[in-house]
Amino acid sequence: PMGESTELAIVKYSLGQLTIPEFHELYQQFPRVAEIPFDSDRKCMTTVHIVGNQFLVIVKGASETIQRFLLDEVDKKFLVKQSNQWAEKGMRIIAYGFKLLDQLPPTIATYSLEFDLEWIGHIGLMDPPRANVIKVIQECKNAGIKPVMITGDHPATAKAIAMQVGIMKENDLLMLGTTLDHLSDEQFKKQVLEIAVYARVSPNQKLRIVNALQSNNHFVAMTGDGVNDAPSLKAANIGVAMGITGTDVSKEAADIILLDDGFATIVNAVKEGRRIVDNIRKFIKYIMTCNGAEIWTIFLAPILGMPIPLLPIHILWINLVTDGLPALALANEKAEVDIMKRPPRNATESLFADCLLYTSPSPRDRQ
Repeated sequence: PMGESTELAIVKYSLGQLTIPEFHELYQQFPRVAEIPFDSDRKCMTTVHIVGNQFLVIVKGASETIQRFLLDEVDKKFLVKQSNQWAEKGMRIIAYGFKLLDQLPPTIATYSLEFDLEWIGHIGLMDPPRANVIKVIQECKNAGIKPVMITGDHPATAKAIAMQVGIMKENDLLMLGTTLDHLSDEQFKKQVLEIAVYARVSPNQKLRIVNALQSNNHFVAMTGDGVNDAPSLKAANIGVAMGITGTDVSKEAADIILLDDGFATIVNAVKEGRRIVDNIRKFIKYIMTCNGAEIWTIFLAPILGMPIPLLPIHILWINLVTDGLPALALANEKAEVDIMKRPPRNATESLFADCLLYTSPSPRDRQ
């Protein structure tokens, strides 16, 4: 089956309770006549179905969104309590509300349908992190890369997962999208480096986060897979789209596309990039050292009254064989053992910085 993973999980669960013929019969028995698609600002979607002579309105979305639409105060309190308990276990919560109408309003819109609902129930989905993600996150931190989680999920869910994989510690901050809206750009710029997790975030707020980090002279890599992620992917120094689950819009906006959608692939790419830069510096250093020795030998010999020590054939032999082959070997050198324990180099730094010398980073730099 193809489709969004959350929807596929719900359909799979339904098929576990019903047979496939019963599932299709229900689908045909209550045909859909109208729909208000999901959007990241409302955090819900609405469908309208025919039930006899009436219309069934079903709203599905974030628990706090559905809670605002409910009529019964007892249901509101129970939904909030239950959602918080499940979210603290790292589960994503989707709640449902409904109402029956004798006739549809003239305009199918949020203001005409999404209110005065009765609570149906809610579901929890577990999206466990991949097996190696904890190790990969720690490798990022050792390399001086700070991973930050930006999600539209419930804040308790985001915190539980971030704590589990090592993105967030007890001292780190979590910020809600609603809180971010009340901060000016200058205020947010001062806080952005202390925040490890953002929850209930809209696409515009993702763009603000990227801009705030860049204003603090950080080199930002942003991952995303949806249409709404395109602005932040475009604004980031490196936009990374998902090759499997990503939309065409996100892939067009990104600089890199992950074929396996794995975070570990990004870290491996960083390691490979550092290896390539190291080897280029080694190559240049070796070539300049060898050629420099040739130049000084040829230049100083006449001054000291000595015959020219190197004939053209000698220079050709040195350049092609004595210099060339070892230089090619340096270009294919394996990565240094501590390559992912160094702080990131400045993106604008010249290859000739520090006179092509490499010094091991201090413990302070590695933090």
